[in-house]
Amino acid sequence: MTATRTGILIGAVLALTWVVIGFWAFLFVAIAMAIGAAVGRVVSGDLDVSRVVDAFRGKRTSS
Repeated sequence: MTATRTGILIGAVLALTWVVIGFWAFLFVAIAMAIGAAVGRVVSGDLDVSRVVDAFRGKRTSS
């Protein structure tokens, strides 16, 4: 599945959630999807948690 198709699918899920259940359910689903994506990236090794924590602390790195 290409990135475009994935984006379309995510957009459709969020839009249907908003229309059928309402704004707060839409917001919850969007946040849950973002958390799920972050967890998936951590598990696959694409996201380094220590670098994210350092960024929130204001530490800058040269790389």
